[in-house]
Amino acid sequence: MFQENRQVDALVVGGGIAGMQAALDLADQGYQVALVEKEASIGGKMIALSKVFPTLDCCSCITTPKMSAVAHHENIQLFTYCEVQSIAENPNGYSVQVTQKPRYVNIDKCTGCRLCEFDCPIDLPNLFDMNLGARRAIGVPFSTAVPQKAVLDIENCILCGKCEKVCPVEGCIDFSQTAQTFTLNAQAIVLATGFELTPTNAKKEYGAGELLNVVDALTVERLLAPTGPYGHVLRPSDGKEPESIAYVQCAGSRDKTLGVEYCSRICCMYAIKQAMLLAGALPLADITIYYMDIRTFGKGYEQFYQNARAMGIEFVKGKVARVHEDESQNPVVRVELIDDGSKVVERPHDMVVLSVGMVPGYDPRPIFKVPIAADDRFIAIPEPNLAPCVTNRPGIFATGTAVGPMDIVDCIVMAGAAAAETAAYLQNGQSLSRKLRVSRKVGEKELVHA
Repeated sequence: MFQENRQVDALVVGGGIAGMQAALDLADQGYQVALVEKEASIGGKMIALSKVFPTLDCCSCITTPKMSAVAHHENIQLFTYCEVQSIAENPNGYSVQVTQKPRYVNIDKCTGCRLCEFDCPIDLPNLFDMNLGARRAIGVPFSTAVPQKAVLDIENCILCGKCEKVCPVEGCIDFSQTAQTFTLNAQAIVLATGFELTPTNAKKEYGAGELLNVVDALTVERLLAPTGPYGHVLRPSDGKEPESIAYVQCAGSRDKTLGVEYCSRICCMYAIKQAMLLAGALPLADITIYYMDIRTFGKGYEQFYQNARAMGIEFVKGKVARVHEDESQNPVVRVELIDDGSKVVERPHDMVVLSVGMVPGYDPRPIFKVPIAADDRFIAIPEPNLAPCVTNRPGIFATGTAVGPMDIVDCIVMAGAAAAETAAYLQNGQSLSRKLRVSRKVGEKELVHA
C-alpha cells in the first residue's frame, strides 16, 4: 500500500554505482535517503561488466555488496521500477512526484523463488545480456538483481496463467496492477542518472547492425562475464570461438559527424582490459587494437597498457575507414596505417569490437530545470574545479557520469563529493527531520540520566 507522502532528507535519482555510493554515504551520516531507479534492479551499468581496470577485480564482487547494503540500510528507502514525473519547490525543499510502474507481481509477497520464470513458456531476447541469451516473459531481471523480485513483461505475455498457478504465494501474480503515483518530499536531490553508449550503428561504414560479427564493447563484457549468456567467448553469427579479434578505437567519440567531439576517457582502457581478458580466455587468438591515440589517464593505467603490449596484443596506429564482410561472414577492416607511410590495407578478422563512447543517459532540463553543457550535453556545473557536484539550482546536486565521462573510480569519488556537498547543505538548517531525530535522542539520554 502506497503512502500519499513520504518525507526524506535527500532523494537520489539513479541506482548505478554513483547513486548507490552517494546514498550510502548520506545514510551512514544519519540522513534519511530515498533512492529512485527506473530499472527493476539497482546496479546500473557496472553490474553487467566482467572486471574493472587496472586491477582486474571482479565487477560483480564489488557491486553486489553495495547493492545489498543499499537494500538493507535502515536509512535508505529503495524505489525500483520507478520514474520521477515532476518536481515542485516547497518551503522545506522539493515535492517530487514519482510513478511506480506495474511489475504485475506483488513485490511484498514475491519470494524470488523463480518458479514462475521456470514454468513460463515464452522465450525472449535477454536485454541484460545484450540480446545474446534468452529470458522468460516473467522472472527476476538477472541472477544478482536487487531486489530479487520478479517482473512480468505484459507486452509479451500470452496470459496463459501458468505463472499464477505455479507461484507458491497466493495473490503474488497480479495482472490487474496499474501505475501508481506517490509523493516524495526531500530537502535535497542528487542526480546520478548515468550514461548511455553512443549508438553502435552511428557510423554506417563500420557495419554494426548489419554485420553480425561487428559488436560493441558492452556485448564483449557480457561474453567475458562469469554470469554471461554462454560461459565462453563465442562470436554471434555461428557460435565459433574467434581466432582473430580486432578493436576499433574512437568508434563513438572524438567525431564531429556524430556530434560527440569529446573523448569519452574510458574507451582505451576498457579495450585494453578486454584484450587482456580475451587473451586469457582464448590463448591462441590474435588480438589487434586499431587506435589513433592511446590515452592512459589514471594511476597505474600506463603500466596496464605496457603490460598488454608485453602480452603480445598488437597495437596498430591507424585510421579505420570501413568494415565490410567476406563470404564467410568474417569482418574485413580497411585501415590506413599511419606508422607505415599511410599505407592502406585490408585485414580480415573473426570478430570486430567497436569501442563506443559515452553520451548522457538523461536530460534533466524538463523536470529538474538544470542546464546542460553546450559542448557535450552533460549536466552543467558552474564551478567544476571548486564544487564539481553543485548545479546552479539550490539543493540539487549531480554526480557520476551524469556530469561527464569518467571511470568507475572517479564515479565513486564524485559520489562521495556529492554526498558531502548534500550533507553540508542539509546541515545548514535544511534537514528538519534530522534535527527532530537528534533532539529525540538527546531527550531520551537526558531522561535516562535523570
